[in-house]
Amino acid sequence: MGVRGGPEEAAAPFLVYVEGARDRGVLSAWARRLSPRLPRAFEAACVILGGRQPARAVEHLARRRAQAGSATGLCILDSDLPATPAPEVGEGLEVFTWRRRHIESYLLVPAAIERAARGGDTRLRRLLDDELPHPADEGALLAFDAKRFLGPKGPLTRLLGRTLAPGWIARTMRADEIHEEVRGLCARIAAGLGVLEPDVSVSLRPLTAAAPEEV
Repeated sequence: MGVRGGPEEAAAPFLVYVEGARDRGVLSAWARRLSPRLPRAFEAACVILGGRQPARAVEHLARRRAQAGSATGLCILDSDLPATPAPEVGEGLEVFTWRRRHIESYLLVPAAIERAARGGDTRLRRLLDDELPHPADEGALLAFDAKRFLGPKGPLTRLLGRTLAPGWIARTMRADEIHEEVRGLCARIAAGLGVLEPDVSVSLRPLTAAAPEEV
């Protein structure tokens, strides 16, 4: 399976590589909350890798740079605890790895989940209180399996009788509920795409990249 780009990706001098369509949807929803201009530019520049396949980003960008030497890219990866080796970084490519386990880990905002569920069921509030780590317990949030919790066989789906799509939860989040790490990433994407606005001009944390991985 090869990489898949957005409808205008062929002309993009800055590319954003994500693991899957779900990641693209979540990031696009967050971007929409932070900047009216960012979502369209992001979606046009977004390339889907089809899993945690950073080598595909390296190869794709190398081909793009052969056509247009100024092309650069940003590869966004889940950390998938326990820690996995970081990918080799090709020329012009930066790597961002979520500090928490998955991109879904940044959707664990009880109020947003309740809004997405469109219900005031006390059972839902009790489940969120019982299952989710405390917002201040970053250590627990780093290890918590958000994909399992939000997934089709997880406790949230069993309670509701349906699965809440991560992208829908992201769309219900208010700007002040978006984690600072997400805001920093959106600012980096906006800067790369040339659409940086006051809403997303926050401090950027360093992009993480380490030793090569075997592919």
